[in-house]
Amino acid sequence: MKKLSLLSIAHFLVDLCCAALFFGWLNGGQSWWLCMVVYNGCAFALQLQLGLLADGANRNLLFAAGGCALVGAGFLLAASPLLAATTAGIGNGLFHVGGGLEVLNDSERAAPLGVFVSPGAVGLYLGTAYAAVFARHVWLAPLLLILLGTALLLFGRRTQALVSRNAPLSLTLPKGGGVALLCLFLVVALRSLLGGAFSTGIPTLPGLVPVLCLAFGKAAGGFCADRLGLKRTALLSLGLSCLLLLLPRGYVTLAALFLFNMTMPLTLFGAARLLNGAKGTAFGLLTCALFLGMVPRFLGLPLDLPGFGWAGLALLSLGLLLMGLRREAEG
Repeated sequence: MKKLSLLSIAHFLVDLCCAALFFGWLNGGQSWWLCMVVYNGCAFALQLQLGLLADGANRNLLFAAGGCALVGAGFLLAASPLLAATTAGIGNGLFHVGGGLEVLNDSERAAPLGVFVSPGAVGLYLGTAYAAVFARHVWLAPLLLILLGTALLLFGRRTQALVSRNAPLSLTLPKGGGVALLCLFLVVALRSLLGGAFSTGIPTLPGLVPVLCLAFGKAAGGFCADRLGLKRTALLSLGLSCLLLLLPRGYVTLAALFLFNMTMPLTLFGAARLLNGAKGTAFGLLTCALFLGMVPRFLGLPLDLPGFGWAGLALLSLGLLLMGLRREAEG
């Protein structure tokens, strides 16, 4: 529980500092768009390779602490925006892979994974909203990251957890596992793409409210999976989300946002079970899918679908998720 709490707080702070770096130091420059693409490419698309390295290195907390150090180095390199974005992106990916793999190793349940992934969105929002504060106090974010990395290393040393308990590296999938893993990959890509469906249409609503719906949805998905099972949780979350997306936008969209994000720990947990000898690789693979879902937004492609279009994509996600979790659901 102490390790999960530390890693969850660290997830919040790492994402907060990454957002503060972009919106307090790197924004406004001519290379802003390119920096954002490079950062997200390193932070998300590169996690597959980083996950494979973490699986073999068996030093998960060192990876997480090294990620904190690299994000901190991004602030020192802010005069070279592309270099800063690259460094911070790799650091973000290292932290997520190391922290996520450690959480996956520590429990055979989905709830801890949901707890770990949920604070990131809140950190990103607050880091963006208060970027000016961090920019005025230039020492604050690097200091937080130094303390954070040190805390992870000291905790690992005190609990003898610097050497991890990763399974022997193996990329072997069970029979039918390749199709199941592809289905989970597509579910994550669709979830990332469907982020465009959840604009509340309520201009007076504080921006933190939808972010909290997103975060609590991720956490709730893990707890529901442990209580109800993966298959029932998938049916509950995406089935109800599909129905809500057919209704007029407004506050109902917040419920859809909550429900749709309940799938995040389900996909990660299912992929880790399929790649039991390479859980970090599984984590990184699904993070690549998140990046894939962002590509249309980076390219400025229109994503303004009618309600039944978004509902149809949610229904497709449900079918793919059930196929991806079939082995778990039958167990």
